[in-house]
Amino acid sequence: MSEHVHLIARLVAREGKEAALAQAVAAIVPAVLEEPGCLVYTAHESRERPGTIVMYEVWESGTALDVHADGANFRALAARFDELLGEPLAIELLRRIA
Repeated sequence: MSEHVHLIARLVAREGKEAALAQAVAAIVPAVLEEPGCLVYTAHESRERPGTIVMYEVWESGTALDVHADGANFRALAARFDELLGEPLAIELLRRIA
């Protein structure tokens, strides 16, 4: 199977910050999609837990993901985590099996 890095990130909004979190995430998506090694970067809101943003990401490599995590787009969002998130960011790395 592919050596690409697949992951799901869950961002749970602080009460009253649901719209602000969704806007902050949506604002960086176009720029992140232009980053080297970014193959997929999509944002979804959970139907079961409104205010929970679920990101599905695919990166060419762990190095590309590391560069993203250290880059300006993600850092700009992460700088607002204390304000926007009610729970710590949760990242689940996936291994594609089919």
